[in-house]
Amino acid sequence: MIRHVCMFTLKEENKEKNINEFLERAEKLRKLEIIKEFNVVRNAEKTPASNYDVALIFDFDTVETLDEYQKSPQHIEFGEFVYSVRVDRACIDYEI
Repeated sequence: MIRHVCMFTLKEENKEKNINEFLERAEKLRKLEIIKEFNVVRNAEKTPASNYDVALIFDFDTVETLDEYQKSPQHIEFGEFVYSVRVDRACIDYEI
């Protein structure tokens, strides 16, 4: 099993709107059956401003299914939106 964790800092301009849109758009990825465990989260209030704003935490059966997800039209469309509103990104994929 592979856990895919991707965290993003979003641009300050329209940040709250973009966080909400990120969360809405990410929910559409839930339809992808290759995602075995699905969590989309936002940073808690009153935590350090240096934290990332939002994160995707997804589990996949194999690295190959993670790759399939990353090439899916749904992920590509979501990624285009995220790219337009993000400042920073960090990602890790690890075996669980």
